Amino acid sequence: MIDLHTHTNASDGQYSPSELVQKAAERGISVLAVTDHDTVAGIEEAALAAKKNDITFVPGIELNIKWPTGEFHLLGLGLRSVSSSLQEIIVRLQQNRQERNIQMIDKMKADGIDASYEDLQSLYPERPIGRPHFAAYLVQKKIVRNSQQAFDKYLAKGRKWYVERDGANLDEAIQAIVDSDGVPVIAHPLSLYLSWGRMDDVLEDIHSRGVEGLEAYHPGARKVDCVRLEKLARDHNFFVTAGSDFHGEKIRADRKIGYTCGDKKIEDRFYTDELLPRLNEK
Repeated sequence: MIDLHTHTNASDGQYSPSELVQKAAERGISVLAVTDHDTVAGIEEAALAAKKNDITFVPGIELNIKWPTGEFHLLGLGLRSVSSSLQEIIVRLQQNRQERNIQMIDKMKADGIDASYEDLQSLYPERPIGRPHFAAYLVQKKIVRNSQQAFDKYLAKGRKWYVERDGANLDEAIQAIVDSDGVPVIAHPLSLYLSWGRMDDVLEDIHSRGVEGLEAYHPGARKVDCVRLEKLARDHNFFVTAGSDFHGEKIRADRKIGYTCGDKKIEDRFYTDELLPRLNEK
């Protein structure tokens, strides 16, 4: 059992990098990728913990990409370094994240909520703040019962306190991952919010620009759709990956490390037969 898409508290996950690796070891996972949002801050700690636990470690990142519909998240898997081009993108995205967070606080204040960005930051010192932290903040203030309700009422796309995030340019992000000796992969492609009719042309374009892999198996999709995505990936010459997008039980209780759509264990073929040959080409 493996997992090629997980998060630590270096971004918006529940566990520290070493705690995440320990949890993976307890579940019998042999290959683990850490793919925090717009940061590589947790990679060094996770790599050391993985070595101690005899887990094959895949250093990664998940970048937010500028996209006209839905959300486009680009995974960079197997990073061997952090290129200057990738570091520049990380700095820009983190600056934008902070500006967005302040705008969200302003929306809350306009609705009469006693909130401040300083208070929120004090709960998560030296950590980048994201919407899951806002959700926990709202639970603490007893404005909502749980994190899911926070997203459903206030924080999800289209809800009253949601603020659109800026993203990296796709071509620049692809090059930055390649410059870091990593492999670019589309994360959870259904979040692109494309009709199946448009998916073919868009995937063909994305592949032609240098994205090599497609995460066909993700717990946010139905199994029938994941199978359809794998076929599309093959049709457009992507290799296929699978992940849990695990953030921790307190953040996303429906996602379990090592499991993907349909509560299915993630098979090692997604590493040995799919990702590893691409990494060996680097």
